[in-house]
Amino acid sequence: MILDDKIKAKPNIEYPCEWGFKLIGRDKKKLQECVSNIMKEKDYKCRDGNISKNGKFVSLNTSCEVCSKEERDRLFKAFQEHNDINIVI
Repeated sequence: MILDDKIKAKPNIEYPCEWGFKLIGRDKKKLQECVSNIMKEKDYKCRDGNISKNGKFVSLNTSCEVCSKEERDRLFKAFQEHNDINIVI
């Protein structure tokens, strides 16, 4: 019974904190432009991720300081809705 409570419990995230996003798309340059446009004036880090075996997909890892769950969710949604991003993790 105690194990079930731990599985269902949400992690306690203290803000502000550094939060990372993995972005997967087909064009590295377009992913980089997307990050720049969505992050706007925020300081952020961005580094190359993986390339799929057949070269169709690339990933970027980006992170920034978020001040609240709302800001974190807003950034996630902006990445998720962008046409050049196939998957956000």
